[in-house]
Amino acid sequence: MITFTVALAALIAGYFIYGKFVSRVFGVDPKRATPAYTKQDGVDYIPMPAWKIFMIQFLNIAGLGPIFGAIMGAKFGTASYLWIVLGSIFAGAVHDFLSGMISLRNDGESLPETIGRFLGSRFKQFMRIFSVLLMVLVGAVFVAGPAGLLAKLTPDSLDLTFWATVVFVYYVLATLLPIDKIIGKIYPLFAIALIFMA
Repeated sequence: MITFTVALAALIAGYFIYGKFVSRVFGVDPKRATPAYTKQDGVDYIPMPAWKIFMIQFLNIAGLGPIFGAIMGAKFGTASYLWIVLGSIFAGAVHDFLSGMISLRNDGESLPETIGRFLGSRFKQFMRIFSVLLMVLVGAVFVAGPAGLLAKLTPDSLDLTFWATVVFVYYVLATLLPIDKIIGKIYPLFAIALIFMA
């Protein structure tokens, strides 16, 4: 409990102290309209209440973390403890914040387009290929991980293949349907359930 309390205090202090510093360095303007308002199209750019956005981000960030984090902690010990706490404060949180803010400042465009504008078309094509490969790897983990967990929690007839298919179909629907129709309604419920499970 001592190490948990220290980690929790470090994460909270990192948010309020280092987060404020990073925000000041980046020059955040709270009055700037986001692409959800400036490019509102009813599909990808849709304003949502702050609590829903928080829950969506919480679920995206937490995801399989509580499961894999515990496994890493048991397997690697102190190194994973330091990596999770310090890495979250100085690497993961800063990366997510800056990439999101850079996208906001450039009308919500994705990373390859921003890189292409500043570094040229060759880097843009390289980043597109790299992003696709990275997304395939991330997609595989985010299909296999939940499917494996659900397969262990349900009867044997609902095996890994069944749950992998269900999760994959969900991801396809979440990609094709307007964001507020599925993610804006379902993700906050999953996030609340994850908080209670934790």
